[in-house]
Amino acid sequence: MQKDDRIQEIIEREKGLNKGLSTKQLTMIAIGGAIGTGLFLGSGLAISTAGPSVIISYAIGALIALLLMGALSEMTVAHPTSGSFGAYAERYLNTWSGFSVRYSYWFCLVCAVGTEVTAIAIYMKYWFPAVPGVVWILLFAGLLIYVNATSVNVFGTVEYWLSLIKIIAITAFIILAVYVIVGADSASGIGLQNYTNDGGFFPNGFWGMWIAIFISLFSYLSIEMIAVSAGEAKDPERAVPIALRSAVVRLVVFYIISLSLMLMIVPWSVAGIEVSPFVKVMEILNIPGAAGIVNFVVLVAALSAMNSQLYTSTRMMFSLSRAGYAPKIFGKLSKSSVPTLALATSVIGIAIATIYTVVSPETAFTTMISISSFGAMFTWFMIFITHLAFRKTWKQIGGRKLPVKMIGYPFTSILGAALVFSVVVSTWYSENFKETLVYGIPWLILITIAYFAWKKRQPVQTELEDRKDVL
Repeated sequence: MQKDDRIQEIIEREKGLNKGLSTKQLTMIAIGGAIGTGLFLGSGLAISTAGPSVIISYAIGALIALLLMGALSEMTVAHPTSGSFGAYAERYLNTWSGFSVRYSYWFCLVCAVGTEVTAIAIYMKYWFPAVPGVVWILLFAGLLIYVNATSVNVFGTVEYWLSLIKIIAITAFIILAVYVIVGADSASGIGLQNYTNDGGFFPNGFWGMWIAIFISLFSYLSIEMIAVSAGEAKDPERAVPIALRSAVVRLVVFYIISLSLMLMIVPWSVAGIEVSPFVKVMEILNIPGAAGIVNFVVLVAALSAMNSQLYTSTRMMFSLSRAGYAPKIFGKLSKSSVPTLALATSVIGIAIATIYTVVSPETAFTTMISISSFGAMFTWFMIFITHLAFRKTWKQIGGRKLPVKMIGYPFTSILGAALVFSVVVSTWYSENFKETLVYGIPWLILITIAYFAWKKRQPVQTELEDRKDVL
């Protein structure tokens, strides 16, 4: 096998992080990031957009996530590093791709953290309607920054238990919902008829269902965190494939089954983002104290997702620094092997969310989704494109046989890229999510200008790197 010096160089420069994450913790990190605001609060927005056809929206979103995980797991097992898909894009495409993917994903996560903390303020109003949301934002943000700054083992342990609470709660919700639906009489208003009441299965037409795919992708966002955390896994070649498969299956089951049952109990027309649809289910069922318990669970879900996103955005900034794309100071590690200064840069989203919550609390959540989603979708698109180049190059250099392999290559990667591109372009024609491209296109222009400015400052290094790309 021909030695791939370029990717080894990238992996070497990102060394130093503590390899302390187990397979169980890796799985929970992915679930922790993806089962958060997207399911518990964003699902209300998706339901109000698509009606009962939101089930199809989430199924298509799950297909895209499944294709993404197939492509990403193959590359991650080949090269487990914290730079992950940013490092792969740098190696198998070009330096602009590595630069833009890392920065776009970092910025997306920074804003996603803001989305989660905005949701936390909404959830806390359920118990403390008179307390300003900013108080809760600052309180919980400080707690999670401390967890991330301590050590990767502390982070992994906290994330494991937060995610476990969510999984137990969703499982209990599914069991309870099935029990209620099976035992409901015709006068209760509960049942399959809610799929066709109030305008039918497609009350807002095919377009409503299609736009809701965008919201579903936001919901699945963060499942790719496994690839980033692989750089701190004890045994990435064994742990990553297991964690990826487990996370995808659980997410698909939790999202689609939960939504399907929810829509039988709660008429789609009353869905929204003022309160979680899960809480509304409990209020309709009139179970004493249940609504408060579910609100606690969705609060935990948001905290868990925020915790995961802080972790991943920190590692992405660490990778940017070690690659020379960001100041070297962000690549320095603390005594506990945590890039604390990189963590400090990743709390910007909390500041943005705080400002939005104060200035425009009614639209803060939707705005933060729109801003954060472009970076995520650009990253997903580039993962598919990178995989096309990776497989071709891997064959040329005689790479070893990998324990996981993307089925249907190259058609599955092309399909994934095409679906992501189509959904993102469609947001231009959506009143709620037009900001995705309004902010996203200038961001790409800005990041490209920044890349050429960086390249101009070190032409010799860049020229040598570009030469290494040629096999």
